[in-house]
Amino acid sequence: MNTHKLFYFFFILFVFQATAQNNTFKVMAWNIFHGANDIKNGKENAIKIIKEINPDIILMVETYGSGKLIAESLGYNFHLIAKEGTALDNKNVNLSIFSKYPFGERIDTKYPFYLGGREVIIHNQKIRFFSNWFHYTPWSDAPETMGKSAKELLAWEQTGSKFKMIQNVLPYLKKYTKEADDTPIIFGGDMNTPSHKDWDTQTKKLHNDLIVPWYATKVLEEIGFIDSYRKENPNPNTHPGITWNTKGKNDAHRIDYIFYKGKSIRSIKSEAYQVYFNEPFRINSKVITYPSDHGFVVTTFEIK
Repeated sequence: MNTHKLFYFFFILFVFQATAQNNTFKVMAWNIFHGANDIKNGKENAIKIIKEINPDIILMVETYGSGKLIAESLGYNFHLIAKEGTALDNKNVNLSIFSKYPFGERIDTKYPFYLGGREVIIHNQKIRFFSNWFHYTPWSDAPETMGKSAKELLAWEQTGSKFKMIQNVLPYLKKYTKEADDTPIIFGGDMNTPSHKDWDTQTKKLHNDLIVPWYATKVLEEIGFIDSYRKENPNPNTHPGITWNTKGKNDAHRIDYIFYKGKSIRSIKSEAYQVYFNEPFRINSKVITYPSDHGFVVTTFEIK
């Protein structure tokens, strides 16, 4: 290969890689726990962690007044999921969305404490983002030890606040997933539920031979949502994706998620971080005291 051909080859390779990188974006879903206020320098530590992850979009849960400061410290656009005009540092507001890209229209719901959204314009593509939280009840640290059959567990799942919340927001999710071929949708946050994809034939030995199609995640699959972490890490035994685990208890579960639907986007990488409250978190050769009781999930998407 002569010098001119070699130069041309590397130029094309460079352009291809640059184009590919320009068509990707990274989304982080994180419950920061009481506004990251339960440890000394909690907000500052949350800022440090976000800086190391460097997401383009953050779907934040338990914002509680801290989001504005965090966003301003890192240069993000900030949307508080609350009635328009609400002070951005309001300590009673749960959900928020951060973006390095420009915001489009608001997407308000009747239930802003546990679902709300915002359009974001990324590489000339309009995408609808939703931040979400569902109540933990009914909850068991280890449902497989309750002495119930799979059918009984599904009935038990519908006895608490979580099921009622899902029924309230399903009309919104169905509406926007039906439009996802034109405008993609990304939905993430703290669902406080295990996944049916983690209680299947691959993992039944871990769950007393139970296979449980948990409603909370199964219903999202039925309306077309893709679980980005499980798509990119299909083996729940080797990649459990735990985001909730209390030391000294048998309560490890994957309960934080990023789902999506849309012809023009696809997930290409997803990671879950299992971290413990008020303990050292090692990332990129740095050690940061962790301010939350939840781990988090990060998914990289590509715009086709």
